Amino acid sequence: MDAQKEALRRIISTLASKNEELQNFLEAVDHTLTGLQVSSLIKGKFALVSCEELLDFANQTLTINTEEEFLAVRVTMAPAFRLTTRPAVSDNMSQFTVDFSAERAGLQRLHFLPVPRAPQIDASSCVVRDNTITVTWRPPGEADSGGDSSSRPIERYDLEYRKTDRDSTLRVAGEACWEKVCDIIEPQVTISGLKFDSRFIAIRVRARNKAAAGEFSEPIAIETTAYNFSFDASTAHAELKVQGDTVTWEPQGVKGHDPRLRGKENKSSRSATPSPNKTAASRGGRDRFAGESYTVLGDEEMTNGCHYWELRPLADWKSFSVGVAYRGSLGRFDQLGKGTGSWCLHASQWLQSSLAAKHNNRAKTLDWPLPHRIGIYCDYDNGDLLFIDVDHLRLVHAFKTKFSQPLVPAFTVWCGGITIATGLQVPSFMGNFLTTNRSLSSLSP
Repeated sequence: MDAQKEALRRIISTLASKNEELQNFLEAVDHTLTGLQVSSLIKGKFALVSCEELLDFANQTLTINTEEEFLAVRVTMAPAFRLTTRPAVSDNMSQFTVDFSAERAGLQRLHFLPVPRAPQIDASSCVVRDNTITVTWRPPGEADSGGDSSSRPIERYDLEYRKTDRDSTLRVAGEACWEKVCDIIEPQVTISGLKFDSRFIAIRVRARNKAAAGEFSEPIAIETTAYNFSFDASTAHAELKVQGDTVTWEPQGVKGHDPRLRGKENKSSRSATPSPNKTAASRGGRDRFAGESYTVLGDEEMTNGCHYWELRPLADWKSFSVGVAYRGSLGRFDQLGKGTGSWCLHASQWLQSSLAAKHNNRAKTLDWPLPHRIGIYCDYDNGDLLFIDVDHLRLVHAFKTKFSQPLVPAFTVWCGGITIATGLQVPSFMGNFLTTNRSLSSLSP
């Protein structure tokens, strides 16, 4: 607001100068000239009064302390005071006047656009689904005018959102923390591609017209429930490298190894990549998996409810497994699917492609192409564990059991790597699989 006030001060300075010029002119006419009609002096004094009124109005505007009121007139203020003394002379040179009536009339005709009030977010109409949020709000003035806000035209809306773990004190964080969605035309917008790694997402919105942007609405907190976990690097086999959401196999002491090699290469190339059953054991910390168990666990337990995450194998992968396990039931040398406390889907491109579901040292071969994106769904309370080919929306395999201990996500990687996606809601398409595929055969006892 300081910049606008400085501009107004310059306008007032110019207007005061014109006012002084007019006063000097009238005094000179009054004292030195003769033969002018009295009416000319009267009209000149009326012009002086008009100029003084304009000057008073400008000075009063300068005393406004609130930014909202000042910004409401800032767009139309400057043109109103672009005044000049334009003397008019009668045909017989008997009258000489300066007329400000046109400027005054123009000022009186000005229509000041109000600063828009804050819209009201309709929390009951907001929808959270498949990691997207659809936000709906009521335009400002709609409630006051019975649903008609045409008298206060709104050109655009701006929406801001940020993640938070509290549904109160939403204004504590700095302004830089807000993500922005600008130039929204309708009173509704959908925010997609979100990772739900916080308990809530705070949202606020404001309206804009040609004159100014209004204040943001009071933020509301929308709950964003999802399963979040990371790899527990302390459990990772010494030959597995954990980096963020990615795990890669980096063998130790294997000369000439190239993980980019494919399974159906010539014999000399295959001999440079050791079999998972023949690689020397590498012992790390006490909790690390070792031997032929190239395993790493997730760091968040599941004790109730529904959970979903996804896995993608990297381009150079040879073999991996993904599933769930009882943390306490896995020894350092245990492999996924070999005991009663772990369930997994195993995929391999070593020598030949294969896909199998494993549990309690039993394997069921699956006649399905190797998925490029696997969704894992675990309903702890109902004992459901489903593996989905997300790209084709097909059920790869379903386990039906009764979980009796806390579960953790479990992964095995040999030659290549995998990456995971967490913070995902249970997708809406899971409903179809849960209602139509629970009767499928299972390896569970």
